[in-house]
Amino acid sequence: MISQQYPSQLLERAVQEFSKLPGVGRKTALRLVLHLLRQEDQDVQAFVEAVSRLKHDVCYCKTCHNISDAERCPICADPRRDATTVCVVENIQDVMAVENTQQYQGLYHVLGGVISPMDGIGPSDLEIDSLVKRVEEGRVREVILALSPTMEGDTTNFYIFRKLAPYDVSISIIARGVSVGNELEYTDEVTLGRSIVNRTPFEGK
Repeated sequence: MISQQYPSQLLERAVQEFSKLPGVGRKTALRLVLHLLRQEDQDVQAFVEAVSRLKHDVCYCKTCHNISDAERCPICADPRRDATTVCVVENIQDVMAVENTQQYQGLYHVLGGVISPMDGIGPSDLEIDSLVKRVEEGRVREVILALSPTMEGDTTNFYIFRKLAPYDVSISIIARGVSVGNELEYTDEVTLGRSIVNRTPFEGK
């Protein structure tokens, strides 16, 4: 493979940085960099400032671990939400996917991943202990396991079920209208919404 020759080291460095983004190869990175070069100074500055503030000012909700601009995210801070129901999801994209269904009015708990020994991710790497703590406080009446229907998702479901077994809380799982092996965030909103509404008790078998 012939390496690309760049007329500017600054251009090459920018391409290298953009190509580190998921799904962005060097050709796409080059198009993005050249696009920025053609923009007005104020537009480029706005882009740079948005990325910088994203990194330094965005935080995680202390309750559910969703991305937030404050200590508590807008969902946890909304008194209209049902605080007795917590929907457990893998990542922030899944929160957005469930919210887009407009079928769920409870709260969330973002694990930050799923148990995956092959990837070196164990229970201690996820926000499982903080979920148990929320249940211990006694306000939560139902925990909905809304993880992707993969082997790793099912393993995580079972682990959480075992951790919550000592507590007086109902544990349910989204209906398997979501195809096995699919990522939750790529499921269409109608199917995902029906899966939330038609959730079933988690048997832990």
